[in-house]
Amino acid sequence: MADFYQTGVVTTLHRLTANHVERLEADLEKFSRNKPIGLVLPALYSEFETMAMQRIVPQLRKVRYLQRIVVVLGRANLEQYEKARSFFDDFYTPVTMIWVDGERMQNLLAMLTERGLSAGPDGKGRSCWLAYGYLLAKHDCQMIALHDCDIINYERQMLARLCYAVAHPHLPFDFCKGYYARVTDRMHGRVTRLFMSPLIRAMEGMAPANPFLRFLDSFRYPLAGEFAMDIDLARVNRIPADWGLEVGVLAEVFRNCTVARTCQVDLMDNYEHKHQSLSTDDPTKGLARMATDIAKSLFTTLAAEGLVFTDDHFRTLEVRYVRMAQDSIARYYADAMLNGLKFDRHSEELAVSVFAKSLSAAATDFIRDPRGLPLIPNWNRVLAAMPEFFELLQDAVEKESRPLARRSA
Repeated sequence: MADFYQTGVVTTLHRLTANHVERLEADLEKFSRNKPIGLVLPALYSEFETMAMQRIVPQLRKVRYLQRIVVVLGRANLEQYEKARSFFDDFYTPVTMIWVDGERMQNLLAMLTERGLSAGPDGKGRSCWLAYGYLLAKHDCQMIALHDCDIINYERQMLARLCYAVAHPHLPFDFCKGYYARVTDRMHGRVTRLFMSPLIRAMEGMAPANPFLRFLDSFRYPLAGEFAMDIDLARVNRIPADWGLEVGVLAEVFRNCTVARTCQVDLMDNYEHKHQSLSTDDPTKGLARMATDIAKSLFTTLAAEGLVFTDDHFRTLEVRYVRMAQDSIARYYADAMLNGLKFDRHSEELAVSVFAKSLSAAATDFIRDPRGLPLIPNWNRVLAAMPEFFELLQDAVEKESRPLARRSA
């Protein structure tokens, strides 16, 4: 049973009752008549070979309130693409698969690069951006929901809860972020617990009352990959192409949407997906790389808000971060003891040590190039430069992948 306490500046929607999925879905079927919903699934082919997608697809097969589903498939050859498509045979909801590695899509991406509108390197950010463009081009969805494809214990109630606040005609929200616990016999979510939250709080101490930091600190799980938003945000938001995706999305929401129209929702009792390695030996991979990209995204966003960073600031920040992270370990240890969870204090301290090096690397990169990796341009900019691009995108997608099902009469 969740608490009902409201923290920070972002409205929190809790799990206060069992809230049966049938009631949520019946409401969403009514809401979607006036606000059609598109679902985006950024996926790697490797995820179709796991238990996660073998659970997600049958759950989605039961959903009746979606206007369409767009699956963006990466790292797949032709044979794998066809196999992935077969997962969605005989779906109630029309399903379109965007094959990122297909020749037509690669030609479009090359065309964008030639026009100075690069969609960035291969990754989740580019996949999400392509799906948004396709849904915008179709003109038949007024909101978008997105979730990852590696959720081992997926239940369709999670999607219903994610969509509800934005779809509801009498609620004021344009953006909803999911949150959840990540616990098995121990606590997971190390990047959130031991890096991002302590880092934000360390920075708040150096920049008191900064509205963006306060906004970020209001989210219970800022790195969650699940969110829903009004279609107009998909048109104007830029997207990071690296591991800073979730932070970058929140930065764009903060910039383009009032806080009063932003909320977060408790999606499920527990969330289990694949675990990234800490990568203690190679800072270009795993959680070490993720922490570096997150920190750089934070620095760039805050610099754009007017904060000044110098070498001295970063040295102080690194020391403050380590102290805040160590304090966090002590808190999580007490929580784990009360709940009978395993707690490897050495591995927690090791993670903080790795993240401190990531923070230092991010500071060095930022001093050298404060703009960092360019964001993928928003769709308004693309269409201003190439008014015909939506037609080209639809043509490329639909020649590769006709809709796999049509809504029943």
